[in-house]
Amino acid sequence: MNEIVYLNGSLIPVNQAIISPVDYGFLYGFGLFETMRAYEGKVSFLDRHLSRLARSTETLGLLAITFDIEKAVKDTLVANKLGNARIRVTVSAGEGGAVPDPATCKNPTVLITARQFEPYPEQTYEKGFKAVISSIRRNSQSPLSRLKSTNYLENLMAKREAKTAGADEALFLNERDLVAEASMSNVFIVSDGILKTPRVENGILPGVTRETVLQLAPKLGIETVTDDIWLDDIFEAQEAFLTNTLLEVMPLTKVARNLIGSGKPGPVTRKLRQAYRELVKSE
Repeated sequence: MNEIVYLNGSLIPVNQAIISPVDYGFLYGFGLFETMRAYEGKVSFLDRHLSRLARSTETLGLLAITFDIEKAVKDTLVANKLGNARIRVTVSAGEGGAVPDPATCKNPTVLITARQFEPYPEQTYEKGFKAVISSIRRNSQSPLSRLKSTNYLENLMAKREAKTAGADEALFLNERDLVAEASMSNVFIVSDGILKTPRVENGILPGVTRETVLQLAPKLGIETVTDDIWLDDIFEAQEAFLTNTLLEVMPLTKVARNLIGSGKPGPVTRKLRQAYRELVKSE
């Protein structure tokens, strides 16, 4: 079956989708995206993703989108006859003038794709991810650190560092040597029984799954704080895990050459992973 995408108000075959060569998303990375996951035909936390997209669109000063994104997401999923899928909504500033000037962009480009998603096998969750420390620093003072921007080059470079080192992820430190996030996920640790994650002010994208875990933890009797986290805090933690929409809750069992805790997924991680999956099922 030919893949169907949603482009600027229409569902069309992917091989007929055309984006302008003078689109500012292509030329300058002036755009945003959201990655979502569908389970059995239902997009999980769709409202949260679209709310974040709307806030980010306002931050960048992109013009308002004139059609129903929520319906477009669902229509794209149905058109591709998918149950379990990875969905991406990309919004760019659209066509603009030859001399860089966002004010010349009058019509945003909106592209939605939906593709079959095969989750990581259970063995991966039992083993956990390994991470390296990226040589790239997050700038906590940059507004881009809080946006899911199509200007994603630093993340891709960090991911390449991880792959070259035989790891699964790369952790960013910020300009103050504080742990910020991973290249494509948020970071949590368990220290003295307390669940901790870096503050947004330290240069992180406030992930939807991160937000969900922070809401789930207190209901499970787990004390939770957002705080400054140093690299030594990770090395000395009892547990650690990563979150994003596709991974859900992935144990982090090794950073650089250091095992985290026992080097195996810990009880808090397991409890939160189970609670997250039950929440998704209940939706």
